[in-house]
Amino acid sequence: MSDTSLFVKVDETDVILLLLYVVDIILTGFSIEKIQSVIDNLAYVFDLKDMGKLTYFLGLQIQYNAYGSLFVNQSKYTKELLKKADMEQCKPTSTPFKPHSQLLTTKGTPLSDLTHYRSLVRALQYLTLTRPNIAQSVNIVCQYMTNPFESHMHLVKRIMRYLQGTYNCGLKYSQSSDFQVNAYSDSDWVADINTGRSITGYVFYLGSNPISWQLKKQAIVSRKFHRS
Repeated sequence: MSDTSLFVKVDETDVILLLLYVVDIILTGFSIEKIQSVIDNLAYVFDLKDMGKLTYFLGLQIQYNAYGSLFVNQSKYTKELLKKADMEQCKPTSTPFKPHSQLLTTKGTPLSDLTHYRSLVRALQYLTLTRPNIAQSVNIVCQYMTNPFESHMHLVKRIMRYLQGTYNCGLKYSQSSDFQVNAYSDSDWVADINTGRSITGYVFYLGSNPISWQLKKQAIVSRKFHRS
């Protein structure tokens, strides 16, 4: 009901999930036999090619570890992004951002190539699929997409340098009998100096596995009053 690309089939006690993107399909479920039945039915109508066990999908790399755990990352995508930014040999840094380094949207030297900046930032947005630890940094550089300055590009390069030393990082999903949903959130009051809005972030866990996260500016402007 919330994702038009995800199809769910409930067959008695079994559930089969089909995720579709253009011509690529991920199919999973509880029963191997019933999954194969769905494949056979689809193959009867469409020309299909079974690629086997899922290892790569839209830039996401999937590794199967011991005890049924999965590791999802975008190391190949990250290396391609560093090459696109001409920073394959850059010196890595330990953090993607310096605290309190937010810049004004109206002060600085305009960039000569706006397209390059926007292309890199959009690519970084996709990387947050497996790297929630750069969500805040990427959120900040996204705020300068309309009219980026050279100082804003320095922030993008800082994120790239962080990725240089952490391109193998990703998300681990482990089998667990714990289906409790836990949520964590925080906000930084008036963190956006350009709009006076606060920035809020959250992450949801199913057991020990992260399933949803976001960082965004709040819709209202924060105001401070002094009572005399």
